[in-house]
Amino acid sequence: MASRDDGLRLVERKVGNSNLIKHMLATEAIMRALAVKFDADVDAWGLAGLVHDVDYKKTEKNPEKHGLVGASWLEELGYPADVIKAVSCHNEMTGVPMESIMDKALHVSDPLTGLIVACALIHPDKRLSSIDVPFVLNRFKERRFAAGASREQMEKSSEIGLTLEEFVEIGLNAMRGISEELGL
Repeated sequence: MASRDDGLRLVERKVGNSNLIKHMLATEAIMRALAVKFDADVDAWGLAGLVHDVDYKKTEKNPEKHGLVGASWLEELGYPADVIKAVSCHNEMTGVPMESIMDKALHVSDPLTGLIVACALIHPDKRLSSIDVPFVLNRFKERRFAAGASREQMEKSSEIGLTLEEFVEIGLNAMRGISEELGL
């Protein structure tokens, strides 16, 4: 299996945007925490989160290809099939069906990072440690706040057996665990 270091090198080579890399690190952290919750392969789930947007720069003008190009790269590099599949279907526009819990977890985790970061950034000290689950849930209800973070996608946490509150708590705690890397 490709290692985290392999994934990180790939991301650094292909992405180039520091905010996008932070998003990918945050998604990795959430996916690792969810893998622990579901007694799944923490390394594989983390790797899927880390590399899920590896093709963003290449596909930003063709969003229907986002995930498919990355999955193709990952396949060429010998990444595990479950990681490739999760990357290929995390973007609903590809039309690739989400089947496994890893697929669904990546799909719902992707927008959560943006909501949590936006919540931290409106706090005076801009720190993840200064926000809590109720604060994030209150902002979740404000559709214009962090409008790019799809509420519909995050609400699908029920498809992986978690309430929205449980999901946000896992995500926030996971991101707090890498707050220094995120600069938050």
